Amino acid sequence: MTYKVKEVSTIAGVSVRTLHHYDEIGLLKPEFVTSAGYRLYSDRDLERLQQILFFKELDFDLQEIRDILSSPGFDRKSALKAHKELLIEKRKRLERIIQSVDKTIDSIGGGIEMSKKEMFESFDMSEIEKHQEKYAEEVKRKYGSTDAYKESQKKTAKYSKEDWARIIGRQGEIYRGLAGLMDREPSHPEVQELVAQARQQITENFYNCTPEIFAGLGEMYVNDERFTANIDKFKPGLAVFLRDAIRVYCNNIK
Repeated sequence: MTYKVKEVSTIAGVSVRTLHHYDEIGLLKPEFVTSAGYRLYSDRDLERLQQILFFKELDFDLQEIRDILSSPGFDRKSALKAHKELLIEKRKRLERIIQSVDKTIDSIGGGIEMSKKEMFESFDMSEIEKHQEKYAEEVKRKYGSTDAYKESQKKTAKYSKEDWARIIGRQGEIYRGLAGLMDREPSHPEVQELVAQARQQITENFYNCTPEIFAGLGEMYVNDERFTANIDKFKPGLAVFLRDAIRVYCNNIK
């Protein structure tokens, strides 16, 4: 299903002008643009817009949001869980403000007098700020506002559907090759050759995949269930095998 820009504006409560701006800066490009120039958004585009609005709630700037969402390692489910934690803290704060209003009304009506601390404690933002800072650091560490991920964003912004099909197809070839070698040791030369190709593919298509970054990706393939499920589609246990092979590879080139 596709949505015109005005429909997206109505659904999301975001102005048409804002959507045009997001398109211009590469933050949210519509799935299709007709020959007449009409933008048509997909369900996937709406999911991305939702994520953009969540990150704005966390006070990330648009450049940072674009870098994060364009990262190959972005995990929507984990991000949503963290957003939920922040929203719960904000809800608690609103409940405290409501209680403070009630107390103020009572004090005006001759009830119990409020202390100066009670007058202002409901406006305390420290818990929310603590959650924002914690999540911001986690996001920047995992998805990065690093040079590597900025390089990735710059490259991927130019990719066409054909480019993505080529990249994904090549990745599938590597994974299928590794799946066929799982009866061998991770250190086997044929396994290590495919691992080297996997690293080279990341460098060519996303960012300079240093041994440190590559080792971290290997661990993420196992620790992040989203990646594990995707890789294990080729053969159960492939994610762990690939992680072990990457460890051997990185240890040998240090």
